Amino acid sequence: MKAMILAAGRGERMRPLTDTTPKPLLRVGGHGLIEYHLRALVRAGVEEAVVNLGHLGEQIEAFLGDGGRYGLAIRYSREGERVLDTGGGIHHALPWLGPEPFLVVNGDIFSDYPYERLPAQPAGLAHVVLVANPPHHPHGDFALVGEKVHSEGGARLTFSGIGMYRPELFADCVGGAFPLAPLLRRAMATGQVSGERYAGLWWDVGTPQRLHELAARLESRPGGTAIE
Repeated sequence: MKAMILAAGRGERMRPLTDTTPKPLLRVGGHGLIEYHLRALVRAGVEEAVVNLGHLGEQIEAFLGDGGRYGLAIRYSREGERVLDTGGGIHHALPWLGPEPFLVVNGDIFSDYPYERLPAQPAGLAHVVLVANPPHHPHGDFALVGEKVHSEGGARLTFSGIGMYRPELFADCVGGAFPLAPLLRRAMATGQVSGERYAGLWWDVGTPQRLHELAARLESRPGGTAIE
């Protein structure tokens, strides 16, 4: 299985921290945010990951290298300063992700979700992980009805930024910048998106305050700060 970490965003809400450091390299619990994803991907059996690069992306590439010290191979999808958003970034990286379903995770979240739980072969075009709505996003994104995800029709939950996708989800797309959510909603309309609710640790590290709150929460966890 291959995976992609979305790491190209500018991180405007994290300024001034992201003026000199790309958000995926901000440290919490003694490690960069992106390092937790890499370790979790290796535990799930991922052997190759694609990381897209935008703002200060050269720092990410210099820090992670070829991925050998984490136990997997890393390829870089370079987007430059004009980043391609979530959907466009994945579409741009499809040549490296191959013809089989692949895992994608947002680089600016923190979670102990076990990626090995994701279906290697989603029943439809995508399988997404949903979480309870955080205070800064009270209205959620999608509704989970049984094992199917819908735009409407039930209590709304928040998209975690974790999912498995078939490349066919992007079959009608052309190059350029575009978000992922409209593609998911179009697939939901034909029953092609399954999902699950995760009740474990999940954190949207979108502002300096939330980064600080996450650090405090990790310090209070039994066994220390890091998820290894």
